[in-house]
Amino acid sequence: MDMGRFHQEGFAIVQNPFDEKTLSHTRASLDFNANELGSIRKGGRRDVVDGLPHLRELSEHVEVLRIMSDLLGEEAFLVRATLFDKTAEANWKVPWHQDVTIAVKERHDTTGYSPWSTKSGVVHVQPPTEVLQRMVTIRVHIDPCPKTNGALWVMPGSHHHGRLNQNEISSYIDEKSTVCCEAGIGDILVMRPLLLHSSSASLKPARRRVLHFDFAIGDLPNGLRWRMRDYSRPTLFHEPVSH
Repeated sequence: MDMGRFHQEGFAIVQNPFDEKTLSHTRASLDFNANELGSIRKGGRRDVVDGLPHLRELSEHVEVLRIMSDLLGEEAFLVRATLFDKTAEANWKVPWHQDVTIAVKERHDTTGYSPWSTKSGVVHVQPPTEVLQRMVTIRVHIDPCPKTNGALWVMPGSHHHGRLNQNEISSYIDEKSTVCCEAGIGDILVMRPLLLHSSSASLKPARRRVLHFDFAIGDLPNGLRWRMRDYSRPTLFHEPVSH
């Protein structure tokens, strides 16, 4: 991955870095647990590693950790994991936005942290911009994701503007400069949470599963704790888990 270009544009696509066993195991796990996940009906699941802890192995793959080390440092850790699952039954579009919410263990009212919300029993809050700037998102594509099947669109370089008011986002979008992040099975989209991005409803709906992992570095103030901070993780650059 071209680090200079990533820092400039706020995103990069890494062609499938995973071994076939890792991908096959992940796909089989998602297929086998589809009913429990309720993904076809609901379009996905928050905190997916809570129900299927072995999916965390994908976030701990040696190549994922290598990317995180290059971008955030070796102390980077996973803070959120979400499954998105677009199908003909669950097909939606998402307008241009930034990812500005984090998951924490419990609420502690703190200057710069608001508003608060609870989603699926988990406390969320919008932190100051500097916290979001210490985060990176990894989106692993479990199925093909062409332009016609809900690929993500991004506005290169828009993360440099910091956190934007939702009402002013449209003024930062230059349609001629937007990029469609088409991806194949196993491809990774690496992006900054503050990068403006959107997705259209699928024109030719097919299974489009994406495992969305958020990583961060650094502590939160005033007793606030990242929800997943206490999860164990392997030493950087361990060999991939065998299946």
